Amino acid sequence: MARGVAGAQAGASKRPTGTAPQTAGPEAGRGEAVGPLERGLDVLRVMADSAEAVRPGDLVRATGLARSAVDRIAATLVHLGYVRAEGRDLVLAPRLMEFGNAYLDASGLSRALRPSLERLTRTLDESVSAIVLDGCDARIVGTAVPPGRVIPLGFRVGDLLPSERCAAGAVLATGWDPPTREAWRARRAADPLDDGFPAVPTRPTAPRPDRTEADFASWTTAAAANGWALDDQLVAPGLVALAVPVRDPDGRPVCAISVLAHTSRHSADDLRAHALTEMNRAAQDIADALYGTSHPLPAAPPPIAAPAYTDAKPELGPSFLQALARGLAVLTALGGQRGGLTLAEAAEAAGLSYQSARRNLLTLSELSYVEQHERRFLPGPRVLELGYARLSTLTLADIARPHLADLVARVRESASLAVLDGAEVRYVARVATGQITSARITPGTRLPAYATSMGRVLLADLPRAQWPERIRSLRPQALTPHTLTSPEALTAAFDQAAHDGFALVEQELEAGLRSLAVPVRDRSGRAVAALNVAMHAGPESPEQTRDSMLSALRACAARVEADLALASAHVPVETG
Repeated sequence: MARGVAGAQAGASKRPTGTAPQTAGPEAGRGEAVGPLERGLDVLRVMADSAEAVRPGDLVRATGLARSAVDRIAATLVHLGYVRAEGRDLVLAPRLMEFGNAYLDASGLSRALRPSLERLTRTLDESVSAIVLDGCDARIVGTAVPPGRVIPLGFRVGDLLPSERCAAGAVLATGWDPPTREAWRARRAADPLDDGFPAVPTRPTAPRPDRTEADFASWTTAAAANGWALDDQLVAPGLVALAVPVRDPDGRPVCAISVLAHTSRHSADDLRAHALTEMNRAAQDIADALYGTSHPLPAAPPPIAAPAYTDAKPELGPSFLQALARGLAVLTALGGQRGGLTLAEAAEAAGLSYQSARRNLLTLSELSYVEQHERRFLPGPRVLELGYARLSTLTLADIARPHLADLVARVRESASLAVLDGAEVRYVARVATGQITSARITPGTRLPAYATSMGRVLLADLPRAQWPERIRSLRPQALTPHTLTSPEALTAAFDQAAHDGFALVEQELEAGLRSLAVPVRDRSGRAVAALNVAMHAGPESPEQTRDSMLSALRACAARVEADLALASAHVPVETG
């Protein structure tokens, strides 16, 4: 548990200079108006660094805050949807990805990077990352992995790496200014074993500071001369990496593209021979997309609008920290436009006064979560430390499961999530009731799509022209006297489901079983899964079941869709 709550506690008490700010305690901050924002961010960092759910007592020990302060921060974060309470545990919620999404939207990096990273990983058949400078270290801001790999290598979007242990760090360090180099020296002195970097193995012993600095200076000089840097098992045993810079019009490295391989596939020199030409081509394409016109950015859906600040003080009383909520509203609002917002625009987008927005932007800037470019403010890459790496690995099942549990608690019937897999639906998440009539279904169970409510709504979402061929491929058979099997009857059922936005199946799969399902849609509106409740077909009529449960089912699906939209804005979410 070295990197669980205990590791988070160590990180909070000894956070390396240049990687994240530290809060001194309950009275830290810049006055009553801004102190809660700094303390709230400290709590989120501790939760993000922990490998498991935390409890308020863990946060008290890790941050040095009073229990009353932690309780108010937690209550505010739960109300805002950034944290979820599961009994006594506190868990990061997908909505927390708003902050990282705001950075990726405002910077334009994600849209510029994704096509080139995906082409590069297909061409090289190796994992690829895009990395930017965050303080004095290297932050992952984009990834692509080869399809079909059982154990793909690579880091997560949001992971932080020590500059001196990765090829991208050497490339980016060629553009360091003196203050950044001093911050790096201070960070090395404060954290010689790299305890503050959960993405990499800790060092067994502390290297000599003078030797580390000399070696890194030599590596950086070579990277500047060559235009690339090689990492031969520095970031982790058995891994080699090659990095090249993406340069702005003035020739400064703004990003590094890194290819990571296992030594069983490539030596360091082999990787350079295999990848360098294609990597340089990709780096130029990305620079053109960011700064030129030869490869304009592809069309993309607009950023998910962050809700403006609403005052919950009348509802929650003293447990709601207005200053924390206002500061977070400002941070998310900055992602609404590429290049960031002016102070006046940020105030309007966040629903705050000019003075309140200014105070919060100053605090966020001092904490290095916001950068200012002339008159515009935009989130910096440091916001990715607020849980983005952990949350970016969530699957659709992970996202849906807590919402299924809430639905089951409300309707007192079992609820499931399934995807279409050929002629069948495959269950990917399920929360069952303890009732004697609860069906024995687990994730991985497959059922014929034509005879299930979830299959009906998923098949109905396919283009109508595909229905005849799909019905033939289903080869429907009568599983009960009620099962629809004729092409005409199934076409009518698909039509009805498409029109109604739900499907109700009465004893077609099994005698005595009734189910009601609605689709779960991605950002494009495509039904990627279906959500249902299943129950015994008792004395209540199917219409009564529909009337009593459909609104709760749709509300649950809407919450899953909202979280899925946030989680998939810049990283793919595994739906199957």
